[in-house]
Order: sequence, then C-alpha cells, then structure tokens
Amino acid sequence: MARVLIVDDAKFMRTLVREALESVGHEIVGEAENGNVAIELYKQLHPDLITMDITMREKDGLDAAREILALDGSARVIMVTALGQEDLLARAIKMGVKDFVVKPFPPERLQAAAKKALS
Repeated sequence: MARVLIVDDAKFMRTLVREALESVGHEIVGEAENGNVAIELYKQLHPDLITMDITMREKDGLDAAREILALDGSARVIMVTALGQEDLLARAIKMGVKDFVVKPFPPERLQAAAKKALS
C-alpha cells in the first residue's frame, strides 16, 4: 500500500483523512499543517501520495503543490477542498494534481481518489 503525507491546517481533518486511508491499508508517514511544512516533509519522506488542503495560512495548497510538482513531476497530489473553490481546482488539475475531494467527504470518496491517483 501507499505511503501518504496528509496536509491540512485543521487537525480534525488530518485525523479524518488518516482514518479513511489507514482503514484500507495505507501508511501515513507524515502530517503537515501548512504548505511550507508539506514541502519540507515531501523532500524528507518522498511519500507515494499527498492529500493537500487548498486554503491554509503561510503557504496555501496550490502553491505547495506547484512547488512539489516542480521538484518531482511524478508526485501524486490529491486536493481536499471546501465547496466553492472550483476555479482553484481547475488550476490545480492543469498543474498536474491527480484528483480532488470536496469536504465533507465520505471515506469511500477519498479512498477512491487515492486508488485512482496511485494507479
């Protein structure tokens, strides 16, 4: 199964993502509360998959995903976002993000997005 980095400024969201992905056998190798931490952890951990919130302080998910994809064009990123951010999601997909999940999400939706991104 995949090694996953979870990026979200809300601890409860990181927990929901962790539970949804661990329940199908993925290993959570790190958690980050903003884009700057996410980039540093990506460099250290080289996870197979990143779940990335869009709206965060310090560095948002779009900028962090852009930097990670510039470092590693094969990085697999799933954006996890609130409703109403369709314009940002369109930019993310053009940038190379594999999929997106809208909050609040059923665990099965996140699991399906992870499976798709990893295939």
